[in-house]
Amino acid sequence: MMQFDDLNGKAALVTGASGGLGQHFAELLASHGVAVTLAARRREALEEACARIAAAGGTARAIQMDVSDGGSVAAALSGANFDILVNNAGISGASRALDLEEAEWDRVLDTNLKGVFVVAQAVARGMKASGRGGAIVNIASILGHRVAGNLSAYAASKAGVIQLTKALALEWAREGIRVNALCPGYIETDINRDFFASAAGLDLIKRIPQRRLGRPQELDGALLLLASAAGSYITGSSIEVDGGHLVSSL
Repeated sequence: MMQFDDLNGKAALVTGASGGLGQHFAELLASHGVAVTLAARRREALEEACARIAAAGGTARAIQMDVSDGGSVAAALSGANFDILVNNAGISGASRALDLEEAEWDRVLDTNLKGVFVVAQAVARGMKASGRGGAIVNIASILGHRVAGNLSAYAASKAGVIQLTKALALEWAREGIRVNALCPGYIETDINRDFFASAAGLDLIKRIPQRRLGRPQELDGALLLLASAAGSYITGSSIEVDGGHLVSSL
């Protein structure tokens, strides 16, 4: 028996899947036989990702959806049922707290926290109705546990995601729905590669005990564990994948 073979034939929704980690998670699940629905605001990028998944032998479709808009989520997910949800959509913001405008605060919290709840609620309703339950993985961050400068809205939103994960896990356990959070540390992607090559980025890397950035594939084991039957007794938990960053000295 292959590890995670229970994923074969399942259906998953991955939000924020037009690039970065969301796209990586969609490709990972598809490689394990999961029929993946990729959701984001940028339709063209989603279609390109679906084409790559199909070319690799996977099954994928795209839906355009704004997680911060309950109406958009309801319309996009109407009639759809999933066994797995990867709640990945998120934005960072980067303003000093004294300069942070209300509109930016709202954008970050609406996407990162409200969006996680709205999508989880919609998918969980389908999981309950199917009678099969399912697995929800909310992508949080180590900044939900600790803080960094100029990211007050982001840190607050990710701390909220971790606490929301626990609350939903408690409420939905008897429906057979597991809810967990994955908290990445600093993972190298196309978006942040230039920053981490700069002097400021290199200084940050020095504060990571392993003295390096993580790679997207180093999140695979945790994601597959939480999405599959291998994690069937895990709910309400958060798993940090950060090269030891959270345990580094202050």
